[in-house]
Amino acid sequence: MPDPSSLVQLEALTKTYREGDQDRTVLRDVSLQLDRGAFSVLMGRSGAGKSTLLNLISGIDLPTSGHVRIGGTDLTTMSETERTKFRRANIGFVFQSFNLISTLTVGENVRLPLELSGQTPRTDQDRARTMLERVGIADRADDFPDRLSGGEQQRVAVARALAHEPLLVLADEPTGNLDYETGQEVLSLLGSLVQDTDTTLLVATHDPEVLPRADRVLHLRGGVLRDEVPEYIGTSRQA
Repeated sequence: MPDPSSLVQLEALTKTYREGDQDRTVLRDVSLQLDRGAFSVLMGRSGAGKSTLLNLISGIDLPTSGHVRIGGTDLTTMSETERTKFRRANIGFVFQSFNLISTLTVGENVRLPLELSGQTPRTDQDRARTMLERVGIADRADDFPDRLSGGEQQRVAVARALAHEPLLVLADEPTGNLDYETGQEVLSLLGSLVQDTDTTLLVATHDPEVLPRADRVLHLRGGVLRDEVPEYIGTSRQA
């Protein structure tokens, strides 16, 4: 029985892809509950299925079998249009490659999820300005992304992910294109922002430097998900 206090509930998820004349199973009978407001880390080597699992949780893709529930809503029973609307209203994303729109200014990038969720123009402006102030780059609001460093672009991506106050933020290798120091700054920023807003955060990574910040660590190997990590990695929470 799913815990009603948890935000994300995965029930016996399996994902199989057809490759030529063979089936390849990426995820096998994955079940998981993520508490509201928790910072969880999903570990696994490249190709382990981390991105596939994030795509299933967000409703970008559907499982071969099983169920995905967010806040009690079963995404696996919804149409693609319904899942898109749900995702826009309730989920924020942070990607390794930033995924900012090059033809939009920094401010316009942050306002985009607000516009898609039907916010008023004045609310868009105020909320975007507030988020850019919180990530420390309000003075770059009128610049285009190609004028920013990698760390600055990822700060914009964090602001965009949280601008519409989502229930859940999914981060896929958010430090992958950043140097160590900048990556740590972005992780600290992301962690503090979701903690302040009581947002649930799931970070998929193979970078052990993320682990000390987590409330919970998950490990994906051979398509199977476990609450475990290699012994040499510590999991004490850092501020």
